[in-house]
Amino acid sequence: MLALRLTRAARPAVQLRRLLVAAASAGTGFLLLSTLGHALAHPENPAASALRLAWCAVPLAATVHLALAVARTDPGTRPRPGLAAIGLGPARLMAVSAMTTALSTLLGSMLALLFFLHLRGDLTGMPFDGAARDFLAAGLPLPWPAALTLLALAPVSSSIAVVLMLRPRDARVAARTAPRMFGRFGAYATTGPGETFGAYGRFGSRAVRPRAGRAVPAAGTAPAPAAHDAPSPPESTLPAPADGAPGETVPAAVNGSAQDDAPPTRDIPAPDPTALPWGTALLAVGLAVEAYADRGPDIGGLPLPGGLPTGPAAVLLGWTLTAVGLALAGPGLTHLCGRLLQAARPGALRLLAGRGLMQEASRIGRPLGVVCAVASGAYTMARLYDPADPSFGPLTTLGAVVVAGCTVATLLTAAVEARQSRADTTAALLRLGAPAKALRTAAALRSAALLTLFVPLTLVVAELAALPLMR
Repeated sequence: MLALRLTRAARPAVQLRRLLVAAASAGTGFLLLSTLGHALAHPENPAASALRLAWCAVPLAATVHLALAVARTDPGTRPRPGLAAIGLGPARLMAVSAMTTALSTLLGSMLALLFFLHLRGDLTGMPFDGAARDFLAAGLPLPWPAALTLLALAPVSSSIAVVLMLRPRDARVAARTAPRMFGRFGAYATTGPGETFGAYGRFGSRAVRPRAGRAVPAAGTAPAPAAHDAPSPPESTLPAPADGAPGETVPAAVNGSAQDDAPPTRDIPAPDPTALPWGTALLAVGLAVEAYADRGPDIGGLPLPGGLPTGPAAVLLGWTLTAVGLALAGPGLTHLCGRLLQAARPGALRLLAGRGLMQEASRIGRPLGVVCAVASGAYTMARLYDPADPSFGPLTTLGAVVVAGCTVATLLTAAVEARQSRADTTAALLRLGAPAKALRTAAALRSAALLTLFVPLTLVVAELAALPLMR
């Protein structure tokens, strides 16, 4: 019931993102049901039906990726101070996020089932009733357990992914695994979360603890005011610093809540991605496998979708390794863009843009790497497409639209999440007098730096991936 209320009371932008998840789930569900219809219409060729079902894993993975990104940016399920007192702790909010994702994907699956039944001719009342009777085996009874099982793949997979990603973590384990930081001149070592860029510019967000050695008056005696000291707040109203150092600045309480009630920092990614070497290695191995695929013994080709020529199975393995490598290397490449942007005596704009990219590398880098992998695959399909091949049909078009739309929507959703995370920094800069034009220029610099690096990389990977099938 709480998930339904949060779904109904959300803002139009949030509802639009949920509708995108429902549309992606509908497209994936229709592809899975079409595979079932092909298996019913061609019982003598189960291998072709199994291959079609295997190809449906790509749009299914894209749908789960989009649902996870939308769940991360849902403002209705974010932890807030005081929610744990009414029973809405991190575990309950995680369950609400999973239920909201399940509702969106179930809506899409039901739409896919209705559209499938109309195309088969089982339901009437639409202009396209029975338009695909031969392909969807309209003359045969539909096995409902198999159909419902296929339709449940997207909701179940998306909900499990949301639970695994947003599950509450032990604060003590997170403190042990956090990167080690140092205080003034390396004197004090802590394991607390680092400050975000621009945090010191927030008005009233930090309070200074009085230094040790200042006399505290005893009970029942009046303190002797000094002429040069300003009145300070009571000792009990100031939280203790994290490392116990005198004079350290610590975050103040928010809305009367203690610091322990602050929302956990599960949405703040690690500032320095470390998967760039692994992503580069997987990318190199994938390209090497594709390059040597046609030099090995001829063990039969693997039918590829979309009118692509039949090639060795090692080509598909190379494409998979290349896509995974781009996804892993995306955060590291984004972090590298930020470092290069602020190199060689940067000004204020380049420094702001570079630090912003470094801070958001783990958030937008992986969706950007996935978009590069999909774009390279689309470029390869465009280079190898044969118009005379009849295998490029409406289902291939639907699958390509679902994958491309999900990846682009995931990238845009990650950009929205990054904008929400730096809202406090933007407000602090505006209060300090920074012009809005400078912030827009910094955003344009970030976009230009990413395009300068990722567009040539996508073209090079696509050209190398298409070489084994062009010979």
